[in-house]
Amino acid sequence: MDACTLGDLLDVIGGPSVRLHTAPAGLTAPVTEAVLYDAHAPLPRTPGALLLAVGVRAAAAGPLARAAAEAGMTGLVVRGDGGPVGEAEAYGVALLSVDEDAAWQQVHLLLASAIGARPVPSAGGHGDLFALADAIAAAVGGATAVEDPRQRILAYSTVPGQPVDEDRRQGILGLQVPASTENSEQYRTLFAAGDPVRLPALREGDLPRLAVAVRAGGETLGSVWVVDDGTLAPDAEETLAQGASTAALLLLRARAAQELTRHQNSELLRRLLDGTADASTSVRGLGLEGSVRVAAFVLDAASLPDTEQTLLRLLDVVRLQCEARYGRHACVLVDGVVYALLPAPGERHKRLAVDIVARAGQALRVPVRAALGEVVPELGEIAASRADADLVLRVLGPGLPVATVEEVRPRVTLLRLTEVLGERRELSAGAWRRVLSYDSEHGTDYARTLVSWFDAGCDMAGAAKLLAVHPNTCRYRLRQAQQHVGIDLDDPDERLVLWLQLRTLAGLRGATS
Repeated sequence: MDACTLGDLLDVIGGPSVRLHTAPAGLTAPVTEAVLYDAHAPLPRTPGALLLAVGVRAAAAGPLARAAAEAGMTGLVVRGDGGPVGEAEAYGVALLSVDEDAAWQQVHLLLASAIGARPVPSAGGHGDLFALADAIAAAVGGATAVEDPRQRILAYSTVPGQPVDEDRRQGILGLQVPASTENSEQYRTLFAAGDPVRLPALREGDLPRLAVAVRAGGETLGSVWVVDDGTLAPDAEETLAQGASTAALLLLRARAAQELTRHQNSELLRRLLDGTADASTSVRGLGLEGSVRVAAFVLDAASLPDTEQTLLRLLDVVRLQCEARYGRHACVLVDGVVYALLPAPGERHKRLAVDIVARAGQALRVPVRAALGEVVPELGEIAASRADADLVLRVLGPGLPVATVEEVRPRVTLLRLTEVLGERRELSAGAWRRVLSYDSEHGTDYARTLVSWFDAGCDMAGAAKLLAVHPNTCRYRLRQAQQHVGIDLDDPDERLVLWLQLRTLAGLRGATS
């Protein structure tokens, strides 16, 4: 496979997250790895590397541009704007920047993934883990399984002739360890230990286990379990510990690939939402075909001390819930709104949105609202579904935290009509202005009387009830309005336009509507 170039890298992750400011050597310059700057250690000579300016402000990173050039590096990555463009051009290194609040660990993971990403030929993306499980099983002498921290089985051995029990069979069938109180206690014991541990059988007919936690940098990534029928190799614990180290590397690589995929999907969704992405390419990239709808989630709070961090946590909650239901999924944060694509069928979309709003509100301690646009037949039309969802967000409130566009169609239609009428002079002119002006000058209440009558279906008794007056009073006001303002209430077109303008442009409704 050809070496990654700066252009290749930007094709994968370029955009709002990683921005290029200058590339004196061109986009064909090779990119070999991402290196974290350490002020307390000499800079290694690493041709083609990108140097991440950890601990150095963008405006003060000029000396790093020179150091990167002397080390044969391709570019320098700073955090925030105001980087040393002049110095970078003078020393012949590319200058890139990431967001001011981006975590260097995540930036390094993203860049390293994009530079060295390779397709993993496997079932579920864990082919190397299956090979590792087979290798451990052969060396140790027992059937082996690799799990994540949530007790989901990521890979399992297939070495013939090794004894298994019912727990092993059920776990592999569902790719999930069967839940039980005894199981939970064994996991607590395992994760509290620093070395492989031997665990007794949980019930009659089952077999004991030899297990070890998989860790990297103090973080628990999962665990490896071996069925122990009493015939394991003498060095089984040492071999299993070595296998856990390899498993940690593979799990970190899988996570890096997953993060890269998430980033690519998010950027693709961002372009789809604003209508700048090619639909056919998007189908291949997102793996979605057929009908979809856009769901939009926002924080229901005027201001928060850490709004940006809370929005990122909301993005995580939405993504987690969507991935749990749909697998690989695309979510993105745009201008304070978290957007997610929900594939057809759409009968469960509202229930999912309600569930996410409840979970996010509880986790973030901030009310959350959700809007669902119309279901559209293909990805190329999701900009329209996004427009629907954005409109629905504007009509939500404390009494209606979640809604589909179908449920609030009259409200969003009036909202759009209000905007259109207000923008066009010929549509905003008319008798409604004369009615309001007359009320203002003479202290009358004709506008509210008219709207109440319209809202009551032109029924005098109904209008009088809304206004809490006698029907004769309502009838008198309408006659006076026609006489003094010059409106014809017998003309259905004039009634319709007057009602629409008073409802939208004047914002009036019947007294108790």
